[in-house]
Amino acid sequence: MDSLGSLNAFVQAAEMRSFTAAGQKLGVSSSAISKAVARLEERLAVRLFHRSTRTVTLTPEGALFLERCRRIFCEIEAAELELSQTRGAPRGKLRVSLPLVGMLMMPTLAAFMRAWPEIELDLDFSDRLVDVIEEGFDAVVRTGEISDSRLMTRTLGTFHYKLVGSPAYFAEHGTPETPVDLSAHRGLRHLYPSTGKVEDWPLHGKDSPASADIPTAAVANAIEPLIDLAEQGLGLACLPDFAIRNQLGGGSLVSVLDDAVRHSGTFRILWPSSRHLSPKLRAFVDFMTENLFKAG
Repeated sequence: MDSLGSLNAFVQAAEMRSFTAAGQKLGVSSSAISKAVARLEERLAVRLFHRSTRTVTLTPEGALFLERCRRIFCEIEAAELELSQTRGAPRGKLRVSLPLVGMLMMPTLAAFMRAWPEIELDLDFSDRLVDVIEEGFDAVVRTGEISDSRLMTRTLGTFHYKLVGSPAYFAEHGTPETPVDLSAHRGLRHLYPSTGKVEDWPLHGKDSPASADIPTAAVANAIEPLIDLAEQGLGLACLPDFAIRNQLGGGSLVSVLDDAVRHSGTFRILWPSSRHLSPKLRAFVDFMTENLFKAG
């Protein structure tokens, strides 16, 4: 603590260019500031100030040391703020970017709002690559690998794809027993909004047909219409399991060829590494991690 006191005396003297003014700000005498700086210089074996009868100015070494000291006190301030905030209930606006498929997370997001009514969600749904820092987001939710070293990350959960159709569809068209059988079925296909390309079905195994060989009944650049069309018995769709959990549980959709559809993905939440995990963001991350992929 004596070392921190000496550092603070140095910082105040450097910023005010005066031992007297620094002493007045800290409530001590100018000689106390001078002695603290002298002890610091002796310990570091370097001169930090050029002294005159009226002012003090930093040496090159002092200027370099000042920047380091400022960072130290900023970190201390941030740590104190973080600890003080943990004592209060999470509140305030939380600006989050989610992919378009995140619309299917709305039940979980609504549950979060009920659990934390003092947190105001500002949600931006987009598949474009947003700049978390430059665009002022508190966090983003995305799939895929993360390569931005400016960001901290936490895994929310993993999802798997399911090839599904309605009981009525299978009653009319039969149930495919192997991937080859899909060439006789109707596909409900997802179109990537960012590229305009049709998403391939992740089929694996011997003699699995290419997606292009599967007849297409409809394409859509959002998943919700595909779910609805599949429930109405108009074709088969390959969809992430979290998006159709209720339909699978209720029986309006049935999965087939589970061994042939092996693709999976991971949702992550990212936030700027320069910011501590605030209570409102911590509450959001914890809630989404615990509830987004919860069974049932």
